[in-house]
Amino acid sequence: MMAGFGHGTRRYPRSRSRTWSRSGPDRATLGIIGVICAVAGFFVLGIILGPVAIVCGWLAMGRSWTGSRPVPALVALVLGAIDTLLAVIWLAGAATPGTGLF
Repeated sequence: MMAGFGHGTRRYPRSRSRTWSRSGPDRATLGIIGVICAVAGFFVLGIILGPVAIVCGWLAMGRSWTGSRPVPALVALVLGAIDTLLAVIWLAGAATPGTGLF
């Protein structure tokens, strides 16, 4: 009758090897999403997709500069930064009086 009093079989609802939340995308997926956003940002909405690529790349790197860096995460971070910088320069050129950049 008292089997399981304080020591039930549901002590570990998940396996011991998986302790993080599985509700969101994993690091590899975030890296790929970041690369896609960075490449698309060169063509449309760079001011929005650039920072999204930076955030995805940063999260895919594990929010740390140390350790091994996955290639898609690093590519997403660098291309997102370039994309954001180009979008800001383009907006600054378009906001100045005169002809702007083009």
